[in-house]
Amino acid sequence: MDLKSLEYFIVVAKELNISRAAEILNISQPPLSTRMRHLEEELETTLFIRKKTGLALTPSGAVLYRRARQIIELTQHTREEVLNYENALSGNLRLSTVEGRAPFLLARYIAGFKEEFPLVTYTIRTGGSDDILDQLRHHLIDLAVIAAPFDQEQLQGISLGKQPWVAMIPRQHPLAAREGSRISLSDLAGECLIVPERPSRVRAIEQWFEENGINPSIICRTPNYLNAIALAEQNVGICIFPQSTYTPNPHIVSRLIDDPPKIAEYFLVWQKDETLSELSESFLEYVEDYIAEGGQHTGRSLIQEEEFDIPEDAELL
Repeated sequence: MDLKSLEYFIVVAKELNISRAAEILNISQPPLSTRMRHLEEELETTLFIRKKTGLALTPSGAVLYRRARQIIELTQHTREEVLNYENALSGNLRLSTVEGRAPFLLARYIAGFKEEFPLVTYTIRTGGSDDILDQLRHHLIDLAVIAAPFDQEQLQGISLGKQPWVAMIPRQHPLAAREGSRISLSDLAGECLIVPERPSRVRAIEQWFEENGINPSIICRTPNYLNAIALAEQNVGICIFPQSTYTPNPHIVSRLIDDPPKIAEYFLVWQKDETLSELSESFLEYVEDYIAEGGQHTGRSLIQEEEFDIPEDAELL
């Protein structure tokens, strides 16, 4: 199963038409069909179902399509990584981050790192913590920004900062009209709540409420911060997320959840037993220096660190 065959297979699987795939690859149709047949023989499976209207992937073909794309991407990244040892620091740094405030934190580090290493390019993915950790395990990304807690036996990390948990309330909701920047858990009793999807996070939120004698009414779980905000804008419910919005939203009012307050902490993580590339090592060193120097040496602290002051008695959720 050579790389060229996988590259050809990806095009055929995407087009589901041998003739179009051959045109894209700038080869004739017979040798392309022969390569696909040999690939099926080598894997001892059927990759395509031949129909009058074209091709369709079998379940085995769908698995190979997903893995082939990962293999080709990893191969390209490996080539770039090898070249780094002979040239000025360059290559593609593959990063993934949870949503909310984390992309803003990551962007600040990238901005400063770009000034020092202008040849480096970046691929950035966003998703839920579980998906991100799966990408990390399968070497599809180099580093990730996630929220604590995480498996410290498998991962090593640098703390990027903390933020309080807040309630993001629809502007037309009665609670939005209250004065002050804080709201208590008891105020949220009986309200329809929108929370992060991660199972451990849902359990932590439920326990947070239950410890204060409240049975939370969770109507939606989503890993996507934008989904949560969109629902809140339409008065579907109140979002409970870590402080996330730097840009004022005219349809949302944010209130720090107090009595008792909780915080989220973000970490830049990598696989503990993996040998990191020179590029990844350099980025980690930059982030550590940035944090040690208070984040002042790049002039990237353009936005106030906290919308809300974190209460001294706040505990990690």
